[in-house]
Amino acid sequence: MMKLLLDTHAWLWWVLDAPQLSARAKAAIADPGNEVFVSGASAWEIVTKQRLGKLSGVPQALERWAELAALDGFVQLPVNYRHALLAGSYAQEHRDPFDRMLAAQSEIEGLTLVTLDPAFTLFGTATVW
Repeated sequence: MMKLLLDTHAWLWWVLDAPQLSARAKAAIADPGNEVFVSGASAWEIVTKQRLGKLSGVPQALERWAELAALDGFVQLPVNYRHALLAGSYAQEHRDPFDRMLAAQSEIEGLTLVTLDPAFTLFGTATVW
């Protein structure tokens, strides 16, 4: 059994059944033996990118966040102070606050991050793609 945390793009691609989601990632997420988490930081990232005009076409993903997560049996992972302290204290020169938070959550909660983003190697985050 694996405990997985979906990076924001992995969660969106799963919800949208997008072809960008790798077969390996899709199989890991779909495996009923795995526990899958979605972070509140991903909702924050999606809303922020929509506000800035960097992301469009996914309003239902936010309006139905809890419902979509529940339908797939995903666990919602809130951001807490321990996550924030670690995310802010990483010495790595990575400026994306959402990536820093997901790396911290992965580390503290013992989760493997489902991501295409190679930036997580900076943090030593366990990933699958």
